[in-house]
Amino acid sequence: MHIPEQASHAKNFPVGTEASAGEDEARKIRRLQIMMSMVMSVIGQDSNLTVEEASELAAGAKRAALAMFPDKELAFDLLYRPRLQRLIHERFRLQ
Repeated sequence: MHIPEQASHAKNFPVGTEASAGEDEARKIRRLQIMMSMVMSVIGQDSNLTVEEASELAAGAKRAALAMFPDKELAFDLLYRPRLQRLIHERFRLQ
């Protein structure tokens, strides 16, 4: 029987609400990274997207990010805002 082996593996997995705050934070950060990657992909690749729609996507991404991390507007403005602006400017050849 492999009962002791199974018991030792059970220690490595959080059960229910026992996940630590650090794990929750890491999960939210990863979710934000995936969301921003998707938004940037759509802005960069959707040939039917208008500049207004791209701006709305960027604004929606900021709202979603601030909903996940309410006190991190400055971090968003430093990390993601320049990337989104540069992508929109390059994509739509804005000055």
